[in-house]
Amino acid sequence: MAHLFKTMSGAAMLTALLAFPALAVDPGMPGKTNKGDALVDSKGMTLYTFTKDETGKSACVAQCATNWPPLKASEQAKPMGSWTVVAREDGSKQWAYKGKPLYTWAKDTKAGEAGGDGMGGMWHIAKP
Repeated sequence: MAHLFKTMSGAAMLTALLAFPALAVDPGMPGKTNKGDALVDSKGMTLYTFTKDETGKSACVAQCATNWPPLKASEQAKPMGSWTVVAREDGSKQWAYKGKPLYTWAKDTKAGEAGGDGMGGMWHIAKP
């Protein structure tokens, strides 16, 4: 579908994105990091899972969510395949992969870094 958007004018693209709001936010994709294969966000930033999370529920709130920003999902985001949407404590939505909520690490500064892997024995690269 991305190839279709490349050929559209700005107005046509906006119309398409409004017609299909779930496509406006990419939940993640397979990518490469300095520690191997991982799921990454649309900017190539490594995605992580947190061992304290329950399936479909985030335990990372307050300061934790500042250090480990949740992979935000739009209000219109819909589950697709292994990707689901988790309602957060504050009412926002977050993407999850195979039931595990996904996060980035605030100290990763460029695509492909995976500095949060193994942090505190509780944070792990999300594997495709």
